[in-house]
Amino acid sequence: MKAARFHKVNEKLTIERIPIPQIKPDEVLVDVKATGICGSDVHIVYEGVTLTGFLPITLGHEPSGVVAEVGENVTDWKVGDRVVVSAIVICGKCYNCLRGRESICINKKVLGIHFNGGLAEYMAVPSRNLVKLPDNVPFDQGAICTDAVATPYHAVKTQGRIKLSDTVAIIGLGGLGVHAIQIAKVAGASRIIGIGRTPSVLERALKNGATHVVNINDGNPAQQIKDITDGYGVDLAIEMVGTQDMIALGADCIKQGGRLVIGGLGPDNIHILPPTIFVRQELEVVGSYGWDIREIAEIVMLLSDGKLDLSNSVTQRFELDDINRALENLKDRVDHPVRLVIVQE
Repeated sequence: MKAARFHKVNEKLTIERIPIPQIKPDEVLVDVKATGICGSDVHIVYEGVTLTGFLPITLGHEPSGVVAEVGENVTDWKVGDRVVVSAIVICGKCYNCLRGRESICINKKVLGIHFNGGLAEYMAVPSRNLVKLPDNVPFDQGAICTDAVATPYHAVKTQGRIKLSDTVAIIGLGGLGVHAIQIAKVAGASRIIGIGRTPSVLERALKNGATHVVNINDGNPAQQIKDITDGYGVDLAIEMVGTQDMIALGADCIKQGGRLVIGGLGPDNIHILPPTIFVRQELEVVGSYGWDIREIAEIVMLLSDGKLDLSNSVTQRFELDDINRALENLKDRVDHPVRLVIVQE
């Protein structure tokens, strides 16, 4: 089969012919139809920040496709089923797994990082990592459900505990932030404030459901958010950048008793508020990482029912042979993409 292989940091992926994976008894073979690429792939290929389990390796952790073969112990999937793949491979035995917190399984590994992933014609997947993809959901939209939508869903719904009529600020309006806006809207937020720097990106936030936008370059963004919320601040702030200034902004714009969810990954220590403010206002600051497979199933159902609209989320499509151009476009933020997808239909 054809696969895009990563050999070394700052070297282009190579398109190679490698054997089709031999599946284990509890695995299925997926005929890959679409695979999203994201910032994690850029970190691996260009920065070396995220280390892979071995080299060379096939990247790609946002796949969708069709079941091509099932292992001898697999009874709940059959050849021809349309599926999306959750990339987080859990142990199912640690205390976090037993509490239903798969995203922080202490033994977790990730398809496309620790195992060969979806930038190939076929991939081997544990059967427990599959979610059925309804016929009315295109493969490219299904693929991005597994991270680009699942990560903000986890941040807004699970870690943010959003409630009906909450006021919400979304800090960072890339692929994760745009989808966080849609998720907050579906959850019944009364005001959704998108916070970014680029006019076209702010306009996109409004089209995706933001009721207000704030340009970080225009004056005091925290005060603008307070003004929009009648001086109170927001109930929930979702930070999707991972830089100290944006995390601090999130802390500054929540109301008394508010919640800040940090979903952006960055290297700096977090410095926000003195304890005299943090304690007296009973603020909450929590981290949010990844997703649980049940959340992917919920997202796919919302998409199939027309409650989420991802028709404009796949902003660029490429064939597998063009993987390096796709990665460069993502790294350079060409045309401010929401999500780039490799399609093999």
